[in-house]
Formats: sequence, structure tokens, C-alpha cells
Amino acid sequence: MVQAVAQEAHRGAKLPPGVEPGLEAACTWDSPDFTVPFGAYIAIVEVARETGQVQVRRFIGVDDVGNVLSPLLLEGQLHGGIAQGVAEALREEVVYDEAGQCLTSTFMDYAVPRAADMPSFELSYTVTPTPVNPLGAKGVGEAGTVGAPAAVMSAVFDALRPLGVRALDMPAGPQRIWAAVRRAAGRTVRITLKVGEAAAAAVPAAKPAAVKDEAAERALAHPEVKRFQELFPESHVRAVRNLKESET
Repeated sequence: MVQAVAQEAHRGAKLPPGVEPGLEAACTWDSPDFTVPFGAYIAIVEVARETGQVQVRRFIGVDDVGNVLSPLLLEGQLHGGIAQGVAEALREEVVYDEAGQCLTSTFMDYAVPRAADMPSFELSYTVTPTPVNPLGAKGVGEAGTVGAPAAVMSAVFDALRPLGVRALDMPAGPQRIWAAVRRAAGRTVRITLKVGEAAAAAVPAAKPAAVKDEAAERALAHPEVKRFQELFPESHVRAVRNLKESET
């Protein structure tokens, strides 16, 4: 019956005068408010101190997008969004040279996310229907792109904090992390020298040998220096050696 009605409607031979052929209808529904999906993400990363390479070991997420109409599409949306979010945190960047020329104008240069860069996502969801539409459904397309960068960067920064890294911009690529670790190491070396010089100035100049030894001892006793010694023992030894030589 439906097929016959559709056929006659599109044929138009038996339609009343003034009625155009076709069987179509359009309606616009205006939501009284926005939907608000929410969730929580946890990222576990491994950072190689010597190279700055970051490996995402685990990614756990729980989202609430209201009533789920298609679990398969929900999972696909989350996977794609999280992959984009991880890439935003660690890889994707538009780079220009000093003359303003874009150096990442093709996908041969722009670091798009790859399957090999991602772990197997551990995802789940809760259901809190929204009252602002008849379906009780919320949006999910950008959930991963919003939560994943914050989770990954928080994990990276947590891993680098013991090394003295105090700030790090996205994307946290290997070169940027390596440089941040080296800058943190250099800052602690400068603290060592500064403490040593202050100690030397505080000791009477009547005994040069004592000045040299006591300055080094006070530098070694500084909390920042002790912390640096645990993380970079070779660099610490070189810094103290330089301090002693400079005071000779």
C-alpha cells in the first residue's frame, strides 16, 4: 500500500489540480536548551628521558551522552575523537619558518595520528537522558577532542615534574620535551653555582682552601642540588667540579 501511494504521488497523473507531484515533508524543531554531555578520562603515558618520546600506554574513559541510539556509532565517534585529541596533545602542529612560509603544508610533513600511536582504548558510558529533546540523546562527536588533550598533557607533565620541568606547551613532541628536560637540568646547575658563590662570599677570605671546600659543601647540601643529583648524577658532578675549579 505504501509503495502504491508513493508511486501515484510521484507520478502525479491523478493528483488534484494545484498539487505538485512528490511525497515530501519538512519540519524544523528548535531545542529549548543545549545538551551537556560529560565524562572523565585518564591517560597513562611513558616518557623517555633521553629522547623525549611519549608513548600512551593506557587510555581509560567514561562518557555520558544520554540515550545511546547506536552503540557502534558511539564507539566510533569516541575512538576518532580521542585519537584526534591525543594527536593534538603530542603531534599536530602547523609550523612556519622565519619568513612566514608554512613548513607543514602537506600530510607528508603534518603529523596526523596513526593507529600505531594509540593504545586500545578502555571505554564505557553511563546514561543520563537529557530533558531538552524527545530522544534524550546528547552530542558525542567532540567529546574525545575535548577531554583527551587535557588527560594526556596532565600525564606527561606529571611524568616530567620530578625532572624539574615546570611548564610545557602543546604539542609535547620529542624535541620539545627533550629541550624542556635539558633546560630544567641547566637551571639546577645554575642554582648549584649560585649557592656555591654565596657560600664562598660568606666565609672569611683568610683561608682560601677552607673557602673553596666549604662553598662546595654548602652547595652540595642545598635541597635543589640534592634533588638534581638524584636525577642527573653525572651533570651534578660536573657542576660541582666546575664550581671548585672556578674558585681556585
